[in-house]
Amino acid sequence: MMALQDIPARRFLAGLPGDLMRPDAILVVSAHWETEMPSLTASAAPPTIHDFMGFPAALHAMSYPAPGAPDLAVRIAEMLGNAGLRTALDQRRGLDHGAWIPLVLMYPDHDIPVVQLSVQRGLGPGHHLQLGRALASLRQENVLVLASGNFTHNLRALQRTNAEAAPEWVDRFAEWMDQAITAGRTCDLVSYRQLAPFAVENHPTDEHILPLFVAMGAAGENAVPTRIHSSTDLSVLRMDAYRFD
Repeated sequence: MMALQDIPARRFLAGLPGDLMRPDAILVVSAHWETEMPSLTASAAPPTIHDFMGFPAALHAMSYPAPGAPDLAVRIAEMLGNAGLRTALDQRRGLDHGAWIPLVLMYPDHDIPVVQLSVQRGLGPGHHLQLGRALASLRQENVLVLASGNFTHNLRALQRTNAEAAPEWVDRFAEWMDQAITAGRTCDLVSYRQLAPFAVENHPTDEHILPLFVAMGAAGENAVPTRIHSSTDLSVLRMDAYRFD
């Protein structure tokens, strides 16, 4: 709904390109595409996927007709293969809402080529960190690696009243994660489900945090992480964002 509603995360995403060098292409890792092995969109014109129900007609009417980048998808598949990761190319898959919702706010002219990469929920954070490390050279090619998920994500606990105030169990988890990220405690982060307070309560399943590990890996070992946004929506959805330079 941030595509339609004026919430802090929407304003943050709309202003973010002003702080970034304009990319030549974008690789989006979305929590909303789960596959058994890493998969990449390889269409020259990926369709907009409306993978949701019960939302306003205005949201279903939106589209994001950005061009794809099949050649980049093939190169990324080769990079992952060289790291020992079997990868699939999907000629039909389009951009799901985890990809196009942030992009329609960041780059509304939809003129930058986009490739989407899937996550593998059953393989955990370590696998996604390895996946990202295999893509570290994209930094030298002016490819923006955009990790799209949620810092906390427990839909069963949503609250529509006092929506911008988070309960203690959400904030304690988010602050533990922030301290671990900014201190570079990668091993602790990979084991966050065992070490972070209220980890399972905030992520009953962890697909919404897995894109973060891809971005961390792709940034390289010497990258400096910075929290560039923090807000709460529907009481239990922390919308924190990080930049890795």
